[in-house]
Amino acid sequence: MKHLKIKVCGMKFPQNIVEVAALNPDFLGFIFYPLSKRHVNEEAFKVEITNSKKIGVFVNQPLDYITEQIEKYKLDGVQLHGDENAAFAKELKTKTIVLKALQIDEDFNFSTLEEYNFCVDYFLFDTKTKKEERGGTGKKFDWNLLILYKLDIPFFLSGGITLNDVEDIKKINHQKLEGVDINSGFEEYPGFKNSTNIKMFINQIRDNEK
Repeated sequence: MKHLKIKVCGMKFPQNIVEVAALNPDFLGFIFYPLSKRHVNEEAFKVEITNSKKIGVFVNQPLDYITEQIEKYKLDGVQLHGDENAAFAKELKTKTIVLKALQIDEDFNFSTLEEYNFCVDYFLFDTKTKKEERGGTGKKFDWNLLILYKLDIPFFLSGGITLNDVEDIKKINHQKLEGVDINSGFEEYPGFKNSTNIKMFINQIRDNEK
């Protein structure tokens, strides 16, 4: 099994950020969407993070606003979790790493993603939800649908992943699977992660790479 990157999303509370960052996930996600229960504030960025890239999560927010947050909080990348088009993503890609999140169900047409070629660094495949929820529901989509994805852009798997999913993740045979995005399946309450369970998950995923 190749090295899978780990992204822990929805970080919010400073001491909890310290605990999770100490586990050296590849990415930590900070949600800038005001309607999210995990909406971040300035306190979260007073924590020094050295070994993980900081990813800001945005939903249909203006380019100027996103750019300001990148500069203000020294973000290493952005995740576009709304209806942002390829041109919008391409503009940001000149400044930083770009992940584009898509909500997947059995009716999703993966061929529609071709417009994002050369416009994003990664896709993030999440479970389709009600528009106002925008993820973080703890629900999975049918991972068998991933076989329909044929583009060259690597992707992260998201949506309801828990500690119990390591073996099923290992069984996914897709060359473009780059990593996994974990969030609500590792929470005590919105924004507060169970660092013990995350440590076990990371260790199990990385043990399987040997």
